[in-house]
Amino acid sequence: MIGTKTEKGHNKIVEKVLRRMEENDLFVKPEKYMWKVRKVGSLGVVIGPDKVKMEKEKIQEVVY
Repeated sequence: MIGTKTEKGHNKIVEKVLRRMEENDLFVKPEKYMWKVRKVGSLGVVIGPDKVKMEKEKIQEVVY
């Protein structure tokens, strides 16, 4: 997961990471990854640009 404040900065870091991986004979299958998304869910948590929150399904029993 790579997070940055600007898209330009993000592109530079992704490029460096992919170049470093290639130099070390490591490769990714682009179809298995999400690119340039604003929110990511992982382990019951949603990480967004301004906040981190629990997935609705995980807290549904507590809320109702």
